Amino acid sequence: MAATSTNKQPLLVDRVLHYVVNLNDAIVSSIDVGGTNTAALIVDGTRSDGAILEDIYSISRGATEYTINLYVSTASDYLRPNEGIFVGQFKSATTAGTKKEWEDMPKILAPFPHTGDESQFKSFYLPKGIALWAAREDTSSVADGPILGCQGGWY
Repeated sequence: MAATSTNKQPLLVDRVLHYVVNLNDAIVSSIDVGGTNTAALIVDGTRSDGAILEDIYSISRGATEYTINLYVSTASDYLRPNEGIFVGQFKSATTAGTKKEWEDMPKILAPFPHTGDESQFKSFYLPKGIALWAAREDTSSVADGPILGCQGGWY
């Protein structure tokens, strides 16, 4: 492991992760977390190390476009209104089987070779003690809710 001149170590992934959930019943009424939400726990970092998520995506299961909201919280049992913090959203595709990614992920600071129009890589840093939650912005369950997945690694 190489160290910098200030003796900082690079972020290294110990174990890979890839979680997938069905968002049929995962709902929240707005970007603000309400008391009657049924958000789905995606990555539970509350009792383990932090994670770096390099891809958060949805796979459509029908022709309806759904808005998917992402939240972080210190709780892993229920997304509480006073603990859940909105961190982003994206829309699912309108063709069954089509993948769509969260393109507004935060940019990373690490240098990389410049390729094409990309000026920086993107990923989502999930600190130790924090959980990632997701829900469709809706008021009722559906039968064709998108599949939400994320991949990355524990460090």
